Amino acid sequence: MSKTKIADLRQEYARESLDEHNVALDPLVQFSRWFQEAMNSACAEPNAMTLATVDQDGRPSARIVLLKGCDARGFVFFTNYRSRKGRELTLNPRAALLFHWIELERQVRIEGAVEMISREESDEYYASRPIGSRLGAWASPQSELITRREELESRLTEVSAKFGDNPPRPEHWGGYCLAADMLEFWQGRPNRLHDRVRYVRGSANAWKIERLAP
Repeated sequence: MSKTKIADLRQEYARESLDEHNVALDPLVQFSRWFQEAMNSACAEPNAMTLATVDQDGRPSARIVLLKGCDARGFVFFTNYRSRKGRELTLNPRAALLFHWIELERQVRIEGAVEMISREESDEYYASRPIGSRLGAWASPQSELITRREELESRLTEVSAKFGDNPPRPEHWGGYCLAADMLEFWQGRPNRLHDRVRYVRGSANAWKIERLAP
């Protein structure tokens, strides 16, 4: 595809609006409203989110992960602690999340500090996963170099023979929770004059609500 044709790709947004005077006072309540609407719509995998981290040199990396919990503490996801994102979160325990629900012409940006959740919570979620996913957490040395896919298949066979249908949670696999100190809700509008409403956590955990220029 030529650069000219790529540059000509555009979509006009005119589905809804977003007013800073009508949003919930608590951003997690506002997020829950939008997330429920995304689940009720035709959005594919509404819990898919971009997770961005940085390494020791300040070099960012991003990937799609799945939201697995959201409560007053923050946003929960699971991964291999030894993966690139796990190593980067150890070095710099702050991250950014991005939800993009294109069918609703919406985005939500979230920033905050990240910490591991309890072993008990990780155990509970791990036990709820399909057996293939549980064994896969053992079989894959996530983010490490491998020479061919057959290595993964061989490791899967080995761990399946070792653990059967009841593998324990690997110590190197579990959950993180991002405690948000900033959330931005973005609603597409005509002429690229989009609505952007930002929540910033202030003193005494109070939230300040602001409108940003698009």
